[in-house]
Amino acid sequence: MSDDVWMRCSACRRDLRFGATYQECSVSTCNRSRTRLVFCSVSCWDSHVAELRHREAWAVEARAPSRTSWEAERAADAAAAPAAIAATPSAAAAAATRPVAVPEIRRQVVTAGPASSAPAAVAPGDPALVDGVERDMLIVMSKLKKYIRDRSGMNCSDAVADVLSDHVRALCDDSIRAAGRDGRKTVLDRDVPRPRR
Repeated sequence: MSDDVWMRCSACRRDLRFGATYQECSVSTCNRSRTRLVFCSVSCWDSHVAELRHREAWAVEARAPSRTSWEAERAADAAAAPAAIAATPSAAAAAATRPVAVPEIRRQVVTAGPASSAPAAVAPGDPALVDGVERDMLIVMSKLKKYIRDRSGMNCSDAVADVLSDHVRALCDDSIRAAGRDGRKTVLDRDVPRPRR
């Protein structure tokens, strides 16, 4: 590289001189100091966008630094690197002496309990289901709304998610019972009731 060349275009490899204007990508991962993608023109930047498939990006015009400011920046980076390396062993030693927090894993063993006074609609051989399970949302509303809109052109209320989650829970309970009747502890696709059409 010549003395007056700052960097090369990341697309076409043309020389970018000190103090010249160039294009940067607006996406943060492309303009970090380690990546530092620079382009001599908007068309070179555009070829980069097509290759990386950014969803939303634009070219940002910037000016290359002067030779003195570039050398000062590189000297500062070089001085910071040994300090970071020297700090790493002590940080690693501190992390090694710290107790590691192990997440508590909550396991539930489902067994058939004593007969309750309420009649249960459970067939013999069916596993007992635990009551008091959280009633989380089991439906991804954005996907559901998109499906309904694509299929029929209609909109979908958010309240539909609760009703559909109840249906999914009932299907899951039926699937659990079917797997239990076969003596398995894994619910398979064949245990899930087929949809009515």
